Amino acid sequence: MITVKEITTKKDLKAFVKFPFILNKDFKSWVPPIISEELKTFDKNVNPVFKDAEARFFLAYKNDTVVGRIAAIINWIEVNKQNEKKMRFGWFDVIDDIKVTEALLDKIHEIGRENNLEYVEGPVGFSNLDKVGILTEGFDEIGNMITWHNQPYYASHFKALEYDIAKSYSENKMEFKNIKPEFFSRIQQLIKKRYQLKSLVFKNNKEILPYTDEMFDVFSKSHSVLSSFVDINDDQKEYFKKKFIGFLNPEYVKFVLDKDDKLIAFGIVTPSYARALQKMKGKLFPFGFRHLLHAKKHAKTVTFYLIGVLPEYQNKGVTAIIFEEFYKSFKEKQIELCIRGPELDDNVAIQQLWKNFKPVTHKRRCTFKKDIA
Repeated sequence: MITVKEITTKKDLKAFVKFPFILNKDFKSWVPPIISEELKTFDKNVNPVFKDAEARFFLAYKNDTVVGRIAAIINWIEVNKQNEKKMRFGWFDVIDDIKVTEALLDKIHEIGRENNLEYVEGPVGFSNLDKVGILTEGFDEIGNMITWHNQPYYASHFKALEYDIAKSYSENKMEFKNIKPEFFSRIQQLIKKRYQLKSLVFKNNKEILPYTDEMFDVFSKSHSVLSSFVDINDDQKEYFKKKFIGFLNPEYVKFVLDKDDKLIAFGIVTPSYARALQKMKGKLFPFGFRHLLHAKKHAKTVTFYLIGVLPEYQNKGVTAIIFEEFYKSFKEKQIELCIRGPELDDNVAIQQLWKNFKPVTHKRRCTFKKDIA
């Protein structure tokens, strides 16, 4: 018999966070999250997303053993301001038993009906800065810090339960040796001169902080046209600053300013922490920090995390300035491989950015949706 119980204690929340560790213990490409960071994400006293959203967490049991988990999420900015009557679900993991999947999703539909919402979609987080999608191709490719990585049967469960694909995403990798500077070096010089722009590079993370508010503004304005976009509040911006600033290498943060020193574009890349996270097994102590610091200094693979250009500067070649600066840093650091995070398949503009660098699609993922009856 399958039972689904809502989490009400800290002990249960830890079981929620740790379930994927049990499920994926033999899945060599799975990359575990940091347990303490996951717990903070779900803490209403820590994560300011709960000012505009609510979440309930559920565990599925079979014979007193945890066999699945799911988070039921309502983003009220999305529902009330964007008039998108969506019931979200995320942090979905399950054994290969479609009855367990059905029981967890039934709970999501139930909450959606209670709140007069029209359809369910997931897996997604609270906003565009969270993880997204079920992996459908590339299961043997190592995961990364910014995505969920699941086993192949997940998608078949949704299809059997008559869910439709809502949004599809591709993930690509590019060998550094295939990134030829002739595609951007000369152009970026002309773009700088024509629009009176300049690049801004950093020596330490403290120098980045004064620009982070502007960066989030550029991110919001540049991504607002995408089908998945939901705005974030000012407190969330502060939260993400504190959460991610320590993972950044200042030489991998590139900004473009106009003649008035206003930020008009940016790119953020992180070292790949995948192998370090696997060694850490979810724990920062006693040796987890050491693995992270080693990856931060020595990783030969990098992950493109965020890129944004103000709408009025899009299609004007501004990204050539960002690519030039990244190229110089990657060459100096002897980077071998560049990984791009999930990009919407209908985001043609972002795909055009990389076309000259011989990208290889190595993973695909999607979200699933279904009307609430």
